[in-house]
Amino acid sequence: MARKLQGQARPALRSTERSRRARLRAVRRHEAEKPVRQTGARCGTKYVRHQPRRFAGARVARRKGTGPRPGCPPIRAKPMTLDDARPTSSEPSNAHAMAKTSRKGTRKAAFSKLFVLDTNVLMHDPSSLFRFEEHDVYVPMMTLEELDNNKKGMTEVARNARQASRFLDQIVSAPQTDIEQGIPLAPFSGEAATGRLFLQTSAVSGELPAGLPGSTGDNQILGVMLHLSRQYPQREVVLVSKDINMRIKARALGLPAEDYYNDKVLEDTDLLYTGTRPLPADFWETHGKGMESWQEGGRTYYRVRGPLCKELLINEFVYQEGERPLYAMVKERVGNMALLQTVRDYTHAKNNVWGITARNREQNFALNLLMNPDVDFVTLLGQAGSGKTLLTLAAGLTQVLEEKRYNEIIMTRVTVPVGEDIGFLPGTEEEKMTPWMGALEDNLDVLNKTDDDAGEWGRAATQDLIRSRIKIKSLNFMRGRTFINKFLIIDEAQNLTPKQMKTLITRAGPGTKVVCLGNIAQIDTPYLTEGSSGLTYVVDRFKGWAHSGHVTLMRGERSRLADHAAEIL
Repeated sequence: MARKLQGQARPALRSTERSRRARLRAVRRHEAEKPVRQTGARCGTKYVRHQPRRFAGARVARRKGTGPRPGCPPIRAKPMTLDDARPTSSEPSNAHAMAKTSRKGTRKAAFSKLFVLDTNVLMHDPSSLFRFEEHDVYVPMMTLEELDNNKKGMTEVARNARQASRFLDQIVSAPQTDIEQGIPLAPFSGEAATGRLFLQTSAVSGELPAGLPGSTGDNQILGVMLHLSRQYPQREVVLVSKDINMRIKARALGLPAEDYYNDKVLEDTDLLYTGTRPLPADFWETHGKGMESWQEGGRTYYRVRGPLCKELLINEFVYQEGERPLYAMVKERVGNMALLQTVRDYTHAKNNVWGITARNREQNFALNLLMNPDVDFVTLLGQAGSGKTLLTLAAGLTQVLEEKRYNEIIMTRVTVPVGEDIGFLPGTEEEKMTPWMGALEDNLDVLNKTDDDAGEWGRAATQDLIRSRIKIKSLNFMRGRTFINKFLIIDEAQNLTPKQMKTLITRAGPGTKVVCLGNIAQIDTPYLTEGSSGLTYVVDRFKGWAHSGHVTLMRGERSRLADHAAEIL
């Protein structure tokens, strides 16, 4: 009887075991799937199959045998050449739709652009080889020849040509380098550039129009462009040049050409940071809830909260006109909270600086920056006659002779003539720089006449004392120097390149204040524009730093004639 019951129970046990195994197989997860834990009121905790997200790129059907199966190691691709970048007949021809790549360079598109560099781009910025991200760079043989011809000398162009040659030598001399297949730029750029560098290794047969002589360097580069565009018709080949006429000739031949934009801080200088911000009329209604205010050291502080606080920058001036005007500086900003500090009123005679008082709102803001010992770097922009040099000299003399905060004033500027050069100047360094410092002499005459009670002898003694504390230095001898406890004034800074500006600012030692003055509408240096000027560069890079400030002076105060001429001419 027991054996009979046991025989009847075996099919039921086998059925129960099969259902249990079926449930285990349903719960079992694939190795490539993510475990997702779900809970329910009835079923308790269980694991549900979850397919991983696929790469959100172009969908390409994988034919049989064209790719690895799931779980298998990926197939190593051979190094890409210029020929590999050309699409096959079965691939779509829209290069823009297929050329979207990751900025980190994890995947390289088959239709990345090929940029052909002109010589002036490398001589302007030697690191331009690493500025094209995922796209490829092509250097013609004529570019190397012109780099070799311009490498001699002590000028900035010669130094850049030598540095560009060093970069190219470092890239080409790397082990396991095949120039025909292109040299990866990622190891030399810190993964900033994921494209490849191609050099011209053979003669090209680019047929130029009959009117263009093939012996000139520009036309030979255009011939290389024609050859590349015909050899790789489905790949975009772009010429990058700082030469306007070169770009015009390229476009006349039907070739795409662009300027080198990486050195330009802003395309539109109207968007340049001004250092001042008007507050809306309903500022206190939207930001005054829970406001904290107190007085300390003769200043009033306001701690406000609101949506506008997120847009404010440290040391930015905010103002609100009306019956009860407000002029304040942003001292702190954390999230949607900002701490505002009222500024000192330098328009009043009791707060005069070396006998000079501010005549408008922006001049008042500028004097607050110049007289603030916590601000180490100040930039002042403005049109001719706005008072940049006069305010800076007055603040410098007050802090050198009266407050003893700095030892002396050092003034320098770029020696770029407006007209033709007058030739070599005799004398010492300071005597050679004297003709370039006419603005200094004019402003010292104004400052020397502010003390009417001193008399003629007193003014003469004061003038001798002032000149003993002002040193005029040339930019050519600044490299390697360190200024300690100095008030450094860089006049006409709009004529400096970003590299020259970096060289000057890094000369500052402990206790030194650097003031840059200029007008980006009056650039005399060739190949410099408002967007690529060193003054524009430092204004944009230093904004928001706790020890720097900037003010754009809006109105001229020299004379009604100068103001009217600046407005209509």
